[in-house]
Amino acid sequence: MVNLTSYGNPIDSFFELLGYNENAISSSTAFILSKSPKLLNYLLSDLIDVDTLNQDQINITIQKYEHKSGITDIEIIISDVAHIIIEAKRGWSLPAKDQLLKYANRDSFKYSLCKNRLLVTLSECTKTYASYNLPSNKEIGIDIKHMSWGDLYSFAVKTRSLTTSVYEKKLLTEYSQYLKGLITMQNINSNEVYVVSLSTSSPKDASISWIDIVEKKKKYFHPMGKNWLNIPPNYIAFRYHGHLQSIHFIENYHVTTKLHEYIPELAKETTEPYFIYDLGAPIPFSKIVKSGKNIRNARLWCHLDILLTADTVLEAFELTKKRKSSML
Repeated sequence: MVNLTSYGNPIDSFFELLGYNENAISSSTAFILSKSPKLLNYLLSDLIDVDTLNQDQINITIQKYEHKSGITDIEIIISDVAHIIIEAKRGWSLPAKDQLLKYANRDSFKYSLCKNRLLVTLSECTKTYASYNLPSNKEIGIDIKHMSWGDLYSFAVKTRSLTTSVYEKKLLTEYSQYLKGLITMQNINSNEVYVVSLSTSSPKDASISWIDIVEKKKKYFHPMGKNWLNIPPNYIAFRYHGHLQSIHFIENYHVTTKLHEYIPELAKETTEPYFIYDLGAPIPFSKIVKSGKNIRNARLWCHLDILLTADTVLEAFELTKKRKSSML
């Protein structure tokens, strides 16, 4: 088979020829929804209470402009049944409140006679994460729902296994491949490690120390957003007693206000959502990596390869900054 590459990257799907910017993602998704009735039905069933639909009653548009209301990514209109606006984002991001308000107040949407009017956000974020970070239906004045690219990928794979159309199966195979590439490209800091300092004490109202949470429970948690991350890292490292102790790949994460369900020794409930990570086995390193002078409780980003070879965490941080600057 002939190999096709673009800018040095292999091309396995014609969708990939469009690229991975947000307009390309929206166009690709609208196209496959228009060509795969089963996939469209899976998506609609996840969003609204709908029976079998007459395909002739469904119109899908992309990049629809309306004066003072911007350009929508995808709109799905089902005669008298539903008017759905989908805002697609690349990566772990969500549209701002102002953007959603602008869409909610589009004349064609606001005064639609359809039974269901719905704003849908589509990105890498999970539904749980989105539920804490999207504005409420009351704030926007219209129902808002979220779907992740992972959800859509699952729908595409399921549809592909059920369809008997060779053409549709081929399209779904290529679109699934495209989504896999999109999902795995999300974290631009994929080779960076988030290095945090662990206290020898315990979290508030807990009967377990921070160090034991990592070493014995193989977990770690922190508030979501604010002065902390709002995107889970791929790697996390812990330093205490003056030097780097361990580096872990984050195998899974959860968003919760009930940390005790994952670590019983913690307080029963918090008022704000937290990320809680399931840690993989420690990545081995062969030398002592000291913390460095005056970094105290600072949380730092370091490239994994540099962190494994530097003499101090501070040195790894500085070398990482220098490398990243040279790549601009």
